[in-house]
Amino acid sequence: MKMIRSAAAFICAAAMTLAMLAFTAFAAEVTYIATWDEYKAARGIEKYTWNTVAAAEDELLEAAYKLYRDGSKDEAFTASRQAYYGYYETTGFERNVMSYVSGAEVSKAELQFRAVRNVPKKGGTLDDFWKEIEKLSQILHDQANKLDGIADAGVSGVSMDRVNGSGQADAAADNAPAETSTGTEQPAATTAVTETAVGANAVSTEGGSSWGITFAGCFSIILREGFEAILVVGAIIAYLVKSGNKNKLGVVYAGCVLAIICSFVCAWLLQLLKFANTENQEIIEGVTALIAVVVLFYVSNWMVSKAEADAWNKYIDGQVKTSAETGSAFTLGFTAFLAVFREGAEVILFYQPLMTDENSTSAMWAGFGTGCVILAVVFILIRFFSVKLPIRPFFLGTSILMFIMSVSFLGAGIKELIEGDVISYTSPDWLAALIPSNDFFDVLGIYPCYETLIPQLILILITFLIFVMMTWKRNNRREAGVIALLFGGLGIHKFYIGKYGKGILYAVFCWSLIPLFLGIADGVHYLTETDEQFAEELAPKPKKPKKQKAPGPAAENQ
Repeated sequence: MKMIRSAAAFICAAAMTLAMLAFTAFAAEVTYIATWDEYKAARGIEKYTWNTVAAAEDELLEAAYKLYRDGSKDEAFTASRQAYYGYYETTGFERNVMSYVSGAEVSKAELQFRAVRNVPKKGGTLDDFWKEIEKLSQILHDQANKLDGIADAGVSGVSMDRVNGSGQADAAADNAPAETSTGTEQPAATTAVTETAVGANAVSTEGGSSWGITFAGCFSIILREGFEAILVVGAIIAYLVKSGNKNKLGVVYAGCVLAIICSFVCAWLLQLLKFANTENQEIIEGVTALIAVVVLFYVSNWMVSKAEADAWNKYIDGQVKTSAETGSAFTLGFTAFLAVFREGAEVILFYQPLMTDENSTSAMWAGFGTGCVILAVVFILIRFFSVKLPIRPFFLGTSILMFIMSVSFLGAGIKELIEGDVISYTSPDWLAALIPSNDFFDVLGIYPCYETLIPQLILILITFLIFVMMTWKRNNRREAGVIALLFGGLGIHKFYIGKYGKGILYAVFCWSLIPLFLGIADGVHYLTETDEQFAEELAPKPKKPKKQKAPGPAAENQ
């Protein structure tokens, strides 16, 4: 009996081993080419169009689907990830879409790449995976058509027949020689990847596009990336002039110059450390943007608190003329640094692939110079016209501008972290239909996903509550206690009593629920203490006098 059981166990183990080996061998048959350079070498491709690149990505996405179908979730995630980092970014696809189509189209593609990766990462269904792949393929071919100068809307290039191994006839038809814009025939590809006819205004895949196209692309990049920075810097400089602190302008200018230098250094390091076109670059950009959000929101609320003439005059008499102003000047200089640095390295990385020859380089500098002239005009308008406004409209307007920038930076920063696979991505169809992909929403950092919208809505709610409280006396102990109990998790009670730094700290970590319990504790504390104790807490703490250095021996002998 024991021998029979042992034999049965042995047979079962052998059968399982054979099944695993068979499954491994079957799964190993699914191969893919991870990068575009490797793909060109393997296929013997020399001349190609953007639709060729899109079709190569179709092949990679189909391989990712096969891997997921066969149970290789990690490999499916890696393959779909390479469609972005190994093709979309490294071929110049993304940068040319940004330059010659629109930034909104880039954001749409980036988020859809993340949606594809999201399915194997979260263990979604095969149907969901194929649905997201088809969406992405359609976006890529639509963008490829625009870059190739073709007016037709893009159509998904992935094929379930090819995935199931029944698409040989279709692939053979696709491989027929294609007629180019010059009327000559190109050799057929060895796979479903084909040459596509291009239009007269096509963007060359090899660089060296027409002078006008390169000029327009470079002009749009500097205008788009620099506009946000110049708004922030211009508002800060106008504020210092308005407040009679022109002697502090050097701090802001120094911050801008330092940001430009750091942008070149950062771009060089990204290339040197092979971080460019990887998730590390996205994470660095995202973290920088989120730091800028915190600083911008702080400055915005600080400025709106000084909107009333009496409050401003009191501030001028009490603090601006003291050494404490150094800290405020540093904050403004740091804000200018972040605003410029956030855009600087990205502009440099976008420009690098466009400088392929003397013609393209001259067009790049012309586009860059023209964009800088436009930005200078915007700066002058902010600098000289805004300071003529009365105090209240000036500070309210500047605060609103800072707030809009903080909302934009918040959405953009979280999007970068989504692209870097740090944060998940959730975008239901109804939300995608409600928020279309266009340049207006892209500039504001508004995207159709919960991960960006919810923090932005929280930021808007906090700002609304702060604005409402501006009409209150803001020194009432009972009001502070009630606000702490109701909205302490967002730090609203700290803004109410003028503790903006602590308020922002509560808001930043509101997701952890720790500020909620701290807010309740603060509310109980305010409601149980006396008015005198509350007033003493709000009173500014006297500064300790600086210690005088002991006189040296030489001084004592005099």
